[in-house]
Amino acid sequence: MCVMQNIVVLTTLKMAETHAYEAQFKLKAISYAEEHGNRAAAREFKINESMVRKWRKLENKLRQVKKTQLSFRGHKARWPELEERLERWIIEQRTSGRSISTVTIRLKAVSLAEEMKIEHFQGGPSWCFRFMKRCHFSIRTRTTVAQQLPADYNEKLAIFRSYCSKHIGDKNIQPSHITNMDGVPLTFDIPVSHTVEKKGTSTVAIRTTGHEKSSFTVVLGCHANGQKLPPMVIFKRKTLPKEKFPAGIIIKANEKGWMDEEMMKEWLREVYVRRPGGFFHASPSLLICDSMRAHLTADVKNQVKQMKSELAVIPGGLTKELQPLDIGVNRPFKVRLRAAWDRWMTDGDQFHQEWKAAPGELRHNLRMDCRCLG
Repeated sequence: MCVMQNIVVLTTLKMAETHAYEAQFKLKAISYAEEHGNRAAAREFKINESMVRKWRKLENKLRQVKKTQLSFRGHKARWPELEERLERWIIEQRTSGRSISTVTIRLKAVSLAEEMKIEHFQGGPSWCFRFMKRCHFSIRTRTTVAQQLPADYNEKLAIFRSYCSKHIGDKNIQPSHITNMDGVPLTFDIPVSHTVEKKGTSTVAIRTTGHEKSSFTVVLGCHANGQKLPPMVIFKRKTLPKEKFPAGIIIKANEKGWMDEEMMKEWLREVYVRRPGGFFHASPSLLICDSMRAHLTADVKNQVKQMKSELAVIPGGLTKELQPLDIGVNRPFKVRLRAAWDRWMTDGDQFHQEWKAAPGELRHNLRMDCRCLG
């Protein structure tokens, strides 16, 4: 009786065994079948004839995946027609050298869903990455080198913190009067270092609008209590642009498009003065900024003192460690600006136009995206 039970168990286990074949094995079987037929291929490779027929239908997909891939796992597309149109659109854009981000894919997918009258389509991040996996897309990017800290890092760090703590304690400076300011250099054509591309592509080219060198600067400021100062935008031009910008954003212009001594003075007069009690210089304040030359001139230091404020300069090479805007504000700001740019490019279908936008047209885009500064 025990012998019979063992035989039944062994037979059951043998029947339950499954074989997983690599893509390269399947392609060999397909090649043999094309020359000698499905039945001969099944005998040669000791597999079922139905498997050969199935593999031949999947030949195109098998040639796109890794040789060692065993099977096509994962959910099938719920909206195959939408994904097919989206895949063609991505390939068209990449053929023209245009950068495609996952945000761009999601925005275009939502637009296609509305056009095709598909209800309840969210186009979320998880769907996007499943779609990319199904269509064999990947994100191609480059590595970056982090800022190297100076040799006397610990000493400079201790001196700066001691300086700030002393002034805050001695003059009882409140968080609403501790301010950090920083200029963020930007370009009208936001350059990217990564894009969605078909796996295995040897050359990854990215087309631009031609205005990646047309720069401007956004000067941000925030207090230790979390309140923000109005942003100041400095355009690279001799005169102020004629376009209307949202209220609360201060527009300036100079020939270089970045912060210099004169721009710093104007920032103090028009922006820094808007801190609590700033108009009457009623309360002692602390202004924290980096060691840019425009922040350290004698005239700037005198103007800061006249506003009943102390200047705390972050040592060179330590902004990533000590500047609050660098740590918690600048990156989210750039992410939101990037998302707004992608939305404008996708919603306006700018990809299908000749990329010869004038700076004025690009400033219009910036004006539409100034809500990112709020």
